Amino acid sequence: MAREDYESVIGLEVHAELSTKTKIFCNCPTEFGGEPNTHCCPVCMAMPGALPVLNEKVVEYAVKAGLATNSTISRDSKNDRKNYFYPDLPKSYQISQYDKPLCEKGFIEIEIGEEKKKIGITRIHIEEDAGKLNHDDYGRGSLVDLNRAGVPLIEIVSEPDMRSVEEADKYLKKLKSILEYIEVSDCKMQEGSLRADVNVSIRKKGQKEYGTRTEMKNMNSFKSITRAIEYEIGRQIEVVENGGKIDQETLRWDEVSGKTFPMRNKEDSQDYRYFPEPDLVAIKLSEEYIENIRKNLPELPESRKQRYLTEYNLSEKGANILTASKYLSDFFEKSTKICNNPKAVCNWIMSDIARILNEKEMEPDEIPFTSEDLAELIELIDKGTISSKIAKDVLDKMFEKPEKPTKIIKENGWLQISDEGAIKEVVQKIISQNLQSVQDYRGGKEKALGFLVGQAMKETKGKANPQMLNTMFKEALK
Repeated sequence: MAREDYESVIGLEVHAELSTKTKIFCNCPTEFGGEPNTHCCPVCMAMPGALPVLNEKVVEYAVKAGLATNSTISRDSKNDRKNYFYPDLPKSYQISQYDKPLCEKGFIEIEIGEEKKKIGITRIHIEEDAGKLNHDDYGRGSLVDLNRAGVPLIEIVSEPDMRSVEEADKYLKKLKSILEYIEVSDCKMQEGSLRADVNVSIRKKGQKEYGTRTEMKNMNSFKSITRAIEYEIGRQIEVVENGGKIDQETLRWDEVSGKTFPMRNKEDSQDYRYFPEPDLVAIKLSEEYIENIRKNLPELPESRKQRYLTEYNLSEKGANILTASKYLSDFFEKSTKICNNPKAVCNWIMSDIARILNEKEMEPDEIPFTSEDLAELIELIDKGTISSKIAKDVLDKMFEKPEKPTKIIKENGWLQISDEGAIKEVVQKIISQNLQSVQDYRGGKEKALGFLVGQAMKETKGKANPQMLNTMFKEALK
């Protein structure tokens, strides 16, 4: 049976580290890095007699995330103990939420082609992160770092509504964008601030029952997630087609080989032996508390996109690219306020900046220059100080060494030539060297003018004013 005869069913359990200053149940800092075991105390190290106290900001951020994802906020919630044994979990249980999560029954809308699709969110709950195992490269053992233990998380569990790699990728990117906009998480995947457990199963098209699912744990890059889903779908189809049976298990994705490998059997909820956390009181939220958070929600990506379409008359593609990243969107807005040229700012971000970010494998927030610098570069083009061609070279230099555009231009002698006498001299030289193109233009071939202008720009190393060149060539060729 062909692959087209199967349908994939995908669900994501996304863990986002919250941007609180302190941990979920103690006053230890949450900042990334630091020497091992320097950001911990008796509470997050699970010393006997140390009692947790819930960080109120964690609840606020979780409610924010719930409201931004169209979820119902529970007025009556609680914490639970999730029991499992692992070296980086000092209590041998994790404080999480089981049957009474803070947020339920939400959704996120994604665009697939020209159609919109709602991806359901089963629940959003709060929990503490575990520590980290640092494995010795030579196989001499592992060391436990508890700096991350107790860092607050929200777990966002989707419905199994995604049917393709594209849908899973768009859902995850939209969710990341929302969390960034409401400023509850920095979502730095390279630091583990956003990671996903990926559940995948297959079934014959038209079949109602779900197939047996596998889970790939703690994945923290879009590229890895899409590759892993694609591979796992193909693997499961191959197993079924060969008469085999899919086992419900937890898998490890290996980036080098591009394959998944079994780790252990997949746990069910009864394996965790959940019971209410006795050291914490129930969470009771008033209507006033929830409404106050709702009123103070910032502008979300979808509403900002609509504003860009109407206020700045940007293209759908441009508005989508800009609003997908809060950093890029803020970068765009700050630049636009200075140079008052939104379309030019959008085009530079979409084309050259996006190209360089991709080549250097950088995230938007790693752009080494400021929005003011981009605005200055665009103003220099608009004033005729430099040509667009030179501006591209300036941008490359700004990525290499973040200096002001004017300084880079002066240091490299890139000021645009706007002197009529100098440009006229170049025009006459190019005409004398390209008589065939002159005849072609006079014979009605408009493209010949573009060729001549291009030769003049080459002659001046991109420094001649292109508008003046066009005008002078037309006058000289009459």
